[in-house]
Amino acid sequence: MQTICLNSKTILVTGAAGFIGSNQILQLFRCAIPINIIGIDNLNEYYDVSLKEYRLKQIEEAIKIYPESNWTFIRGNIADRSIIDFVFKNYKPDLVINFAAQAGVRYSITNPDAYIESNLIGFYNLLEACRHSYDNGEKGVEHFVYASSSSVYGANKKVPYSIEDKVDNPVSLYAATKKSNELMAHAYSKLYNIPSTGLRFFTVYGPAGRPDMAYFGFTNKLLSGDTIQIFNYGNCERDFTYIDDIVEGVKLVMQAPPERVIGEDGLPVPPYAVYNIGNNKPENLLDFVDILQQELIRAKVIPQDYDFDGHKKLVAMQPGDVPITYADISPLMQEFNFKPRTGLREGLRKFAQWYKEFYKI
Repeated sequence: MQTICLNSKTILVTGAAGFIGSNQILQLFRCAIPINIIGIDNLNEYYDVSLKEYRLKQIEEAIKIYPESNWTFIRGNIADRSIIDFVFKNYKPDLVINFAAQAGVRYSITNPDAYIESNLIGFYNLLEACRHSYDNGEKGVEHFVYASSSSVYGANKKVPYSIEDKVDNPVSLYAATKKSNELMAHAYSKLYNIPSTGLRFFTVYGPAGRPDMAYFGFTNKLLSGDTIQIFNYGNCERDFTYIDDIVEGVKLVMQAPPERVIGEDGLPVPPYAVYNIGNNKPENLLDFVDILQQELIRAKVIPQDYDFDGHKKLVAMQPGDVPITYADISPLMQEFNFKPRTGLREGLRKFAQWYKEFYKI
């Protein structure tokens, strides 16, 4: 397997102020010196912008420890072609890691335009920029890595979900855009020999995560005395994956692009791959809520005598949701020796401690 040494590379990370993107950048600064990272984010108001600013501040603090490395942040939208062209012309990235996307299943029902703009037009702009990075004999982009999602599996009844499974029946626009990303990347890999890898993330959580995710939203509601809704009457399972495990997996994958090979027809065999990246251990939603409650009490976010039962309501499944997500990660384990190391209690404990400090409870 071909490997890329990250030292001295220039890496473009989109969605740099996002949950996964910011943690990936921090991890890259820790593991490769020197390294040059260009971050793009439009800091939209899908959720509290102060959280995104906090993540950027964490990066700015971290770079002080690594003076040999460089960090450049550009506030902009990947759907703006001129910004992408500017970045590729002036910085010539060796690797592109695309985390910029409009996330969320339920939000795609009420705000579909945001998904078309970011997840399709923005994604296309990046592919076109990668394509033209090879113009005039330039070395160009060595690997294009992008975030897909477990949502592409739709209402797949076979578990665990395997990358060999058909994913032709999305149950939300968000899922449809992510499947479209995989198809677009495959076409560009075939036509222009761009090494690309898609990663289907499974329910990523941790400190400074997205407030629209269940664990964060539940905490906010419990703290304000609101009732939390547990969908499908609690009969849901999620493959919760801690953020540190995710960014370690991405680091392994980004260093190993699919090999460029010419086929019998004289044309490139698409240097293209897709992997599941998850915890490989689905947890029942009611068990998850129980552990979250315990850790919130332990961190003194909520009092010992909090009436949880009075603030829980079991409700029917939401449109676009699925009852279970469960990742078969055996290809990632076999090819990259990837193994998630963070248990649910440990991960939620770190989140609860961070929440207490961030919101000064």
